[in-house]
Amino acid sequence: MLGGMANPTAHNRRHRLRRRLCTAVAVVLAAGILCGGPAAWGQAAARTHGRGGRGDGPKQRARPPATWDKTTASAFLPDAFATLEGERPDFTAVDKRPEAAESEGDDGAAPAAGGFKWSSFVSTDTLVDEIKEMKGVAAKAVASASGFKGGGYNDARQAFSAIALCFAVIKGYDGDARFKKDAAAAQGLFARVASNCKAGTQQSFDESKLRVADLESLLDGDSIDAPPVGDEDDSSWSKIAARPALMTRLETADEAANAAVASSEGFSKQVAKLLHEVEMVAMIGEAIQRPDHEYHDDETYRGYAAEMRDAAVKARAAAQRSDYAAARTAVGQLKKSCDDCHGGYRN
Repeated sequence: MLGGMANPTAHNRRHRLRRRLCTAVAVVLAAGILCGGPAAWGQAAARTHGRGGRGDGPKQRARPPATWDKTTASAFLPDAFATLEGERPDFTAVDKRPEAAESEGDDGAAPAAGGFKWSSFVSTDTLVDEIKEMKGVAAKAVASASGFKGGGYNDARQAFSAIALCFAVIKGYDGDARFKKDAAAAQGLFARVASNCKAGTQQSFDESKLRVADLESLLDGDSIDAPPVGDEDDSSWSKIAARPALMTRLETADEAANAAVASSEGFSKQVAKLLHEVEMVAMIGEAIQRPDHEYHDDETYRGYAAEMRDAAVKARAAAQRSDYAAARTAVGQLKKSCDDCHGGYRN
């Protein structure tokens, strides 16, 4: 029958169900003041009623009921402290969650959006200048087949290794950098030719000539028409640049840095060179600690590499300020870290 009470029994059941639901809601709302019972509800509501919010005046709160039905009141213990054990929780304590670590400044390594903060160690100008300088070294090494096979292949290997590392850093650089769109392809090509230059063969000579031509094209503004070679990501840094070639590059940088701080009179003329060399040292010092690089799992070796990197970062900051005293001190620390490492490790 529409509009009427078709089934009184069903109506009563629904009525009882609604009452049980209301009771359950009341119990849940009151659970936070379990230890205090119904009286505590009134006290808490009274305190809340008079507390100001974020607005201009105090927030108006609904007052608690004056009486409680038996069903609701039975949900509370007469005296919770007589039943519960242990210390009472401090519900006023603030949940202090650790905040996300902030990126460090130019005095250390730090992650950046999308990758590692290589700018903490080396500038894009230094990366491009290094590629240009090493292109000259490689071009000289391949000037003749006889010269290349007679020992020039070692110079080519060192130059190509440094170039491959520069392109690897450019690929993941935290900012705009020249050659970035070609960096992945260039990294693979120059890492491979550097590896092949372990021996002075006709094949490695021909390949080296092609790579020098690629560098000339890049510097002229063209692109490398080649796909990335191999899986050269951050997990294969030993494939990008082998340790022996990088150690030779570090020795060159160490000599140049010491020459730059040999006297205060000549420091101003050498400060640009110093900045370039210590940035290369800082970059290499970080790279050789990367996963899959030789000795990366040797804690002592990584400690030496970190000391060298950090000293280079200090020298970099001093060079940027043209601070001779600080630069000399930092270069001294740099040399000490290299000497200490050479005591236990050799090329």
